[in-house]
Amino acid sequence: MANLKACVLLVEDNPRIQIANKDMLELQGYSVNIAPSLSEARKSLVRQRPDVIVLDIMLPDGNGLDLLRELRADRDTSDIPVLMLTALGTSDDMVKGLSDGADDYVAKPYEYTVLAARIEAVLRRTGKVKGKVRKGPLELDVLAARAYLHGVDILLKPKEFAILLFMAQNENKCISAKQLYETVWKMPFANDSQALRTVVSRLRRKLADTGYTIPIQHDDSSYCFRVDE
Repeated sequence: MANLKACVLLVEDNPRIQIANKDMLELQGYSVNIAPSLSEARKSLVRQRPDVIVLDIMLPDGNGLDLLRELRADRDTSDIPVLMLTALGTSDDMVKGLSDGADDYVAKPYEYTVLAARIEAVLRRTGKVKGKVRKGPLELDVLAARAYLHGVDILLKPKEFAILLFMAQNENKCISAKQLYETVWKMPFANDSQALRTVVSRLRRKLADTGYTIPIQHDDSSYCFRVDE
């Protein structure tokens, strides 16, 4: 959970892979923009600068390596990390992508967890992971996994911190118990909310002990979070 809503531009023309990767990355806390072609990728780059690009090589209107070279030649985009994603798996393809400026390379087929780990590794290696989340008097230090209210350490355990971070990233949204559980525990929910209820209850007590109210509203099926300024 160290991505802090980093924005991923997924340049991929296969609808099934688009949906699967988008769902997986959003569960990890990323925001995701999809471009099914090189032309759409160029338009997306004008609208919003991503923190990392996952770039397929074989696209309907050309080769992803062409876009990679454009990115590296432009001062405004030369430092955006790029992870190449392709069905081509020969060593020559890997060497070509890396020599043209790609930061990493994943060949299809792949495990979604591997893709997520490689994206996070690229962000860390290139210094694109932002270190802190601030919501009013609440400050979350992601790299140290510590939470502070008005500068006072709340002394959270790892899962308490992970839940608070994910909810802070999704402030004012109702998050399903399933999504929250699978994001933090990294395993299927299986309709067993007891572990989640226990950790959330402990988190609420620790927040209340600081003397500052941060409401976590829930009804066992969803959770909502809000921080007052």
